[in-house]
Amino acid sequence: MATREIANEIVLVDIKEGFAEGKALDIWQKAPIIGYDSRTVGVTSDYARTAGSDVVVITSGLPRKPGMSRDDLISTNAGIVKSVTEQVVKYSPNAIIIIVSNPLDVMTYQAHLTSGLPREKVFGMAGILDTARYRAFLAEALNVSPKDIQAVLMGGHGDTMVPLPRYTTVGGIPVTELIGKAELDAIVQRTAQGGGELVKLMGTSAWYAPGAAAAQMVEAIVRDQRRVFPVCIKLEGEYGIDGVYLGAPVILGKNGIEKVIELQLNDEEKALLETSRGHVKEVMDALDKMTANA
Repeated sequence: MATREIANEIVLVDIKEGFAEGKALDIWQKAPIIGYDSRTVGVTSDYARTAGSDVVVITSGLPRKPGMSRDDLISTNAGIVKSVTEQVVKYSPNAIIIIVSNPLDVMTYQAHLTSGLPREKVFGMAGILDTARYRAFLAEALNVSPKDIQAVLMGGHGDTMVPLPRYTTVGGIPVTELIGKAELDAIVQRTAQGGGELVKLMGTSAWYAPGAAAAQMVEAIVRDQRRVFPVCIKLEGEYGIDGVYLGAPVILGKNGIEKVIELQLNDEEKALLETSRGHVKEVMDALDKMTANA
């Protein structure tokens, strides 16, 4: 965000003493070399310093550790996201909130519940990252520039995401004319497990692509670009689904989500989306149960 001069000031907040301050200072010291004016400031747990923010990106949460169940991860990260969201809304009641924390879909649900803001102002970053991975793998397979590949993915973030090859083009050419079904299916499968592949390689989650994806969303909002992106949003009747947080294409502008775009899905795509809905709803129900028993 700093490099692209999306905001005049970017405030980093972390609970680890001195960590955000160090990161912010490092980024600011890069400014004379790259040539940008965005000021980066780091603070430890001082949300007052974020007061009046236009957009807030929440990445807080623990990675899943060996022996940790999915429910453990949900419970821990839901508590973190709830606490952070409360502080964000306290100091920036008009902010648009973008969730990056995992499990993404259910953490977006938690932030939406906690903030009390309309769905247009609380949504998750998943689809841009997923489509970026998908497009990168396609560019590699076809030996073409990733700039020429456009794609849409829907559904949950991860294993149950819904690929839409019908809406994937390379320089305007349908991808199905350029690559065989088996190879395309393998790319889709690799995309679904894209985060896990990086964790296996590095022992930690991805940094660069998720950061760029979040920055692209912030830029679309701050500059009112009205970009068409897939994001995680609470569906309210679109695609015949109500009350579940899933990735869907939207128009992103100064008010957050300006419009949810409804594609005309075929039967196979609808079935995949329904499977994804069931998976996400199951995780949402698990969170509701934990909250009720707390």
